[in-house]
Amino acid sequence: MANDARRLARMYKALGNEHRLALFLNLIEQSRASGGRVSLDKGGHTCFLAALLGDLRLTPPTISHHVKELADAGLIDTERDGKQLVCSLRPGVLRELTALIGPR
Repeated sequence: MANDARRLARMYKALGNEHRLALFLNLIEQSRASGGRVSLDKGGHTCFLAALLGDLRLTPPTISHHVKELADAGLIDTERDGKQLVCSLRPGVLRELTALIGPR
């Protein structure tokens, strides 16, 4: 139980930053539209990353930092594919996040 509480606290702390929350929500939306995986091109040419740059007014290195924080908190998985960083929601993460506030 204590480990679950620690893990969830870490997730919610990561989402407590408005830019990470916006990034995470955008990733959820794009993930649903693309079948689960979203690519971030290092050059900023991927429409997902370009949308984030426009909406959040963040630089690519700052977005990269926030992506790393989301991954470290256990919210998303990332993998390199050439110059692209492929992001996906960690399996079961939405269910886990909503378990605290959902019906009991």
